[in-house]
Amino acid sequence: MVRYQNIVILTGAGVSAESGVRTFRDNDGLWEEHRVEDVATPEAFARDPNLVQRFYNLRRAQLGTVEPNPAHRAIARLQAEHDGMVTIVTQNVDDLHERGGAREVIHMHGELKQVRCVHCGMVHAWQGDCTQGTECPSCGAKPALRPNIVWFGEMPFHMDLIYSRLRACDLFISVGTSGNVYPAAGFVAEVRRLEVAHTIEVNLEPSAGVSYFEECRHGPAGTLMPGLVDELIGKDD
Repeated sequence: MVRYQNIVILTGAGVSAESGVRTFRDNDGLWEEHRVEDVATPEAFARDPNLVQRFYNLRRAQLGTVEPNPAHRAIARLQAEHDGMVTIVTQNVDDLHERGGAREVIHMHGELKQVRCVHCGMVHAWQGDCTQGTECPSCGAKPALRPNIVWFGEMPFHMDLIYSRLRACDLFISVGTSGNVYPAAGFVAEVRRLEVAHTIEVNLEPSAGVSYFEECRHGPAGTLMPGLVDELIGKDD
């Protein structure tokens, strides 16, 4: 395989689903229990903050019941062993990349293990429950803390950094993404427009944006990613 210098890997819900993290998109997903409008919009938090806090408390607690899978570990291995830069951009709000060994992850949709004060704006690492009665550790206000999650209608985090990495990459890999959620679904089109990088899709089945990828590998990410990483770091030579 051609040796690449700057690699960007975009990961989506399909990667974490293989670890047992329940997704919003499948038949058993959390959307079945709560409407998007009830738990994942600024309006929902304004209308019923206690419901929203309970929802994210449960999701945060679930992280203790799941472990990184071979896809997480393979991606972390690539980041550790590749001679160039490997940027991990994830749409997932769990910490499985980090627990799988990744040293730097750009969480464009926020992180479950963080809360943000709506008064002073400070972001805090958070492990347990958060309620409307919880004080902000920085300014002492309450109610003050909300999940540091990008809700529908809000701007994803770190977009300038992400686009700068996309412009600089010579290999773009999309792993476990549906191709339906923007702006992440548009990253491959941006890379192809710039004509700067080879593009690979790794997904259980063809995504909505499959036509933009020059190379596709379909099947479980946990099965396919270790082999792809071996190729990229030269272990298949």
